[in-house]
Amino acid sequence: MGSKQLPVPSGFFGRLFAGWRLGKRGWAGLRAFNATPKSHRRIVFYAETEADWAFLGPVCRALETSGERVLKITSDAADGVLDQPDSFFVGFGSARTALFKSIDTEAFVMTLSDLQTFHLKRSVHPVHYFYIFHSIASTHRVYREHAFDAYDTILCVGPHHQEEIRKTEEAYGLKAKRLVPHGYGRLDTLIDDISAQAESADGGSEELNVLVAPSWGECSIVMHCLDRVIRSLLNGPFTVTIRLHPMTRRQDPGLPDRLLAEYGPTARFQFDPHINTTESLLAADIMISEWSGAPLEYAFARLRPVIFIDTPPKIHNPAWEQVDCPLLEVDIREEIGQVVSLDAIETLPTVVSDLIGEVDDWANRIRRVREETVYNLGCSGEVGAGIILETLDLESRS
Repeated sequence: MGSKQLPVPSGFFGRLFAGWRLGKRGWAGLRAFNATPKSHRRIVFYAETEADWAFLGPVCRALETSGERVLKITSDAADGVLDQPDSFFVGFGSARTALFKSIDTEAFVMTLSDLQTFHLKRSVHPVHYFYIFHSIASTHRVYREHAFDAYDTILCVGPHHQEEIRKTEEAYGLKAKRLVPHGYGRLDTLIDDISAQAESADGGSEELNVLVAPSWGECSIVMHCLDRVIRSLLNGPFTVTIRLHPMTRRQDPGLPDRLLAEYGPTARFQFDPHINTTESLLAADIMISEWSGAPLEYAFARLRPVIFIDTPPKIHNPAWEQVDCPLLEVDIREEIGQVVSLDAIETLPTVVSDLIGEVDDWANRIRRVREETVYNLGCSGEVGAGIILETLDLESRS
C-alpha cells in the first residue's frame, strides 16, 4: 500500500479519470484493511492529510514503542505514512464513507472534527472514538457548533478545552464526554527540533527573518492586507518568508508564483511551500499572523513574541456566545505579542524591531503563559498513549 505521486491530470477528462483511479485505489485500500484480522486492528488512527500526523504522530509512535500494533488509515494519496507497514489509503470518496460506517475496532483515533454532522458517521459497531486536537485555540468559535459532540474521549490540550467542552455540554444538554489532560504533540515536536537545532547551530544569518503565516478564509491576511504587509516589511532591514495555509493554496494555486514574481527580485523574499515541516518556524526571528493556530505554536515553542494583524475574527460557529467561556485566541494575544490594526500596517518595521529588542523579557512572560495553557509539556505522546490503553482496559473489564 505504498504511497505514489500521481501525475497531475490535464483537462476535464483527465481529472475525471484521476478521480476514478483514486476511488478505485481507495476501495482496494478498504478491502485490504477489512482483510486484516480483527485481533490486529484493535487501535486505528485516521488522517485526512499527511499534515494530521504532526498531531497524531506522537501518540501513535508512543503506542508502537510500547508494543501495540497500530493501523494507520489516510485519505491523502501522497501521505508518506503509506510507505510504512499497517497503512491503508481510502481517499475522500465512497470508500471512506463506507469505512467510517462499518469500521470494527476498539479504538478509532483522529483529529477530524464534525463526526456525525455530515456524511462521516459513527460505526454501526461499538467503537470508542478518541479526538486529538490540531490547534491550541478554543473550541467554541473557530470550530462548528457540534464539532466534538460525537466523540467518547477528548484529549485536551489545556484546561481551557475542558472548561469549554463542559460548558458546551451544559448549554446543549449533552451527555458528558470523557475529557482528559493530554497536551499538544505538535508543540513537543517543535521544542525537540529547536533543541536539536541549537546543538548544531553555526551562528546563522545576521539578517532578521520575519515569517508571515496567514490563516485562510475571510479572516486571513491574504484577504485583507498581504501586499501591504510584505511591502512594509521589505522597507525595513528584514528577510521575509511567507508560508500559506494549504486551503489558501487550494483556492488560489497561482498565488505563490504571483508573490515570487512581484517580490522575489528583491532577494529578501521567499516562499515556504513545506507546510508540514518546521524549518521556517525555527528560522524565524518573529512571526506575523492573525487568527491562525500557528502563532500560538510559534510563541510557545520559540518563546518569542508574535505580531497579530487585527483582521475580522475567524468564526465558524455563529452561536458561539451560547457557551459562556472566554476565547483563548482572543485573550492570549497581548500576553504573547502585540496586536497591530489594519490602519497601522506601515508601522510593522518599527514594531518588529521593538519586539525583537525585548525578546528576553517576552521569553519569561510567554513561558509562564505556556505553563498555564498546555498540559504535559514534552511528554504528551506517552500520556496520550496511556489514555488510550487505560480506556480500552477499563472497557474490557466493564
